[in-house]
Amino acid sequence: MSASVPSPSISYEIKSADLALVALLLKTARVETLAQDLKNQLADTPDFFDQDPLVIDLSGIPESEKSQPIDFPSLNALLRSYSLFPIAVRAGTPQHMQDGLAAGLIDASYARILKSPVAVPVPASKPAPVAAKAPAPAPVLEAPLSLGALVIDKPLRSGQQIYAKGRDLVILAMVNPGAEVIADGNIHVYSTLRGKAIAGARGNAQAMIFAQAMEPELISIAGVYRTSENALPAEIWGQAAQVSLKPSPEGEKLVIQRLTS
Repeated sequence: MSASVPSPSISYEIKSADLALVALLLKTARVETLAQDLKNQLADTPDFFDQDPLVIDLSGIPESEKSQPIDFPSLNALLRSYSLFPIAVRAGTPQHMQDGLAAGLIDASYARILKSPVAVPVPASKPAPVAAKAPAPAPVLEAPLSLGALVIDKPLRSGQQIYAKGRDLVILAMVNPGAEVIADGNIHVYSTLRGKAIAGARGNAQAMIFAQAMEPELISIAGVYRTSENALPAEIWGQAAQVSLKPSPEGEKLVIQRLTS
């Protein structure tokens, strides 16, 4: 009688997976124009992105440029230089889609793009309007806050930047003028906030900013921001306060409230 031979074990399994993707909504077919705009906006924060997988969304290209070719190899190289990793393309003309696939991208026509924008920091050299949407290169799928808070216990000097990706940020010392603190979640400053604070950086409109002494150069939540050019009320300036984002007939606006013990 012959012995039975056991089946070899299979060396892999295929499972479903979720992956939050950034979507770059292109509004031009000219890669050189995009390169200049990215340089202008990200000059002070070249490491804002961190190998984020990206979908190139061509639905925003105007009709007048849809017949123009897109240099996808140059576009991919440009995006990688900003630590974005393009993996797919969607909503282009047949020729654009064909060229994108030839450049190694996959067809993501099925992808669902959310409306929440990535709140890219406002360049310091350009004054920002009050309570306006900060320009952003992409809508983004809102990333869940799955990590513990990032805690910083030293003062931040001018030119320093801290980014708490996917979590809250807690600062136990002063944020000096010219410093910038960014978080995908809430920002807590248990001292004086004199620099820039950008909460909900990936579109989380529920994020908030708290400071023991509110004297900011700029505050922003989910892309809605206010600069020091529009001074805080006297009863708020220098006091413990919180900032949240609330809907209004004119759109979302920042609401700043004094904290009382």
